[in-house]
Amino acid sequence: MKPITARSALTPKRRCAVYTRKSSDEGLDQEYNSLEAQRDAALAFISSQRHEGWIAVDYGYDDGGFSGGNMNRPALKRLLADVEDGRIDVVVVYKIDRLSRSLGDFAKIVDLFDAHGVTFVSVTQQFNTTTSMGRLTLNILLSFAQFEREVTGERIRDKLAASKAKGMWMGGVPPLGYDVKDRKLVINEPEAALVRDIFIRYAEHGSAAQLVRELQIEGHTTKSWITQGGRHRQGHTIDQQYLFSMLRNRLYLGEISNHGQSYPGQHKAIIDRELWDAAHTIIQKRKQGPRVRNTENPALLAGLLYAPDGQRLLPTHTTKKDGRRYRYYVPYLEKRQGAGASTQPGRRSMGPLPAAEIESAVLTQVHQVLQAPEMIIGVWQAGMALREKDAFDEPRVLVAMRQISNVWDHLFPAEQHRIMRLLIERVQLRADGLDIIWRDDSWHQFRRELERHPFVEEQHEAVADGIEEMEMA
Repeated sequence: MKPITARSALTPKRRCAVYTRKSSDEGLDQEYNSLEAQRDAALAFISSQRHEGWIAVDYGYDDGGFSGGNMNRPALKRLLADVEDGRIDVVVVYKIDRLSRSLGDFAKIVDLFDAHGVTFVSVTQQFNTTTSMGRLTLNILLSFAQFEREVTGERIRDKLAASKAKGMWMGGVPPLGYDVKDRKLVINEPEAALVRDIFIRYAEHGSAAQLVRELQIEGHTTKSWITQGGRHRQGHTIDQQYLFSMLRNRLYLGEISNHGQSYPGQHKAIIDRELWDAAHTIIQKRKQGPRVRNTENPALLAGLLYAPDGQRLLPTHTTKKDGRRYRYYVPYLEKRQGAGASTQPGRRSMGPLPAAEIESAVLTQVHQVLQAPEMIIGVWQAGMALREKDAFDEPRVLVAMRQISNVWDHLFPAEQHRIMRLLIERVQLRADGLDIIWRDDSWHQFRRELERHPFVEEQHEAVADGIEEMEMA
């Protein structure tokens, strides 16, 4: 046993942390990998400085498969946290680019080391950051490391561009309709048939929401595939975002795209040019502005109907092969689900409701209420309150309101919908029926709508003639 000298007794202990990093996880499963080699070299250096009181801490800081271009690395974050907590005195690395390849990030790390009195040492590039010469050397070496990283990135981008110009597929998630064999795209016939069907159906009606709902009902999902490492990637629900990504993917035309340029690919096309153009004609119309809806025949209760749980019910429809059209109202969240959203947990689906039955029930109540004496008086009083010359007198209001069903049949669907919105604030469905919430200030507007229709004018003249005959008698 060596005697303890005065020098060794006075030498303070310096806790040394070894940080190792490797950009990829390739080879990390070997018996002796790059991270272990870096650690052994750093531990040997620490042992050579034992006379200075250097002692390696028991725990390591190893980042396998992480780039040095950013600081989003678990072991690095743990190291910096221990530095801030005062657990580390010296940080040892094999080379400085193991700690960072970014000059900006490295400056922040060194500032943190300085603030807590921590020394930074590189085994193969011996310097000490506590000296001005060490700082200068460090900045020069780090500048070259960042330059090398940027040049490497440019070389990779240039290689990708050159390969895509030759029509080569450069990897990534394989698109629906293709499999990858020997790093090339080959057609998966069942999936390719689905891709063609999606293009055909979108070109027929141009409704992405309807197509997404149909695909979900039929049980279709996105690509399910196996990675090169043998991991299975399960397909997910097809939403509108994925649908439009498919429709715009020129791979299906047999082309490879790169930064807005397209090149003939080395794989076979799934979609022909005619079908591609038919689908993209509709897509181009969408880009020109919001899609024009069919406002000539709007749903009677659009924007007014609410489910028992408070959801707004939206109009929708399906068209059968024989051309017959069936209209429904569906809850807002369920229609969103058809566009890619998910139903809230615990919320029970009520499914689509036949539009004709609900509209008929609401319209029956509307006609009954409008023909009630108190409502007739309300309309007449609203007209009198306006003090207009052409305001209804009481007999005219009585005849017009009693003939509301006949007047209604002469109105166009758009006019019917407009009157419903003037009269009704909300139609609230219940488990055993429905409630209509009326607008309090809409009777004079309803009166104007009735006056504008020719049938009402005829009723006006008939009432006036009858009154005149009674006065003459």
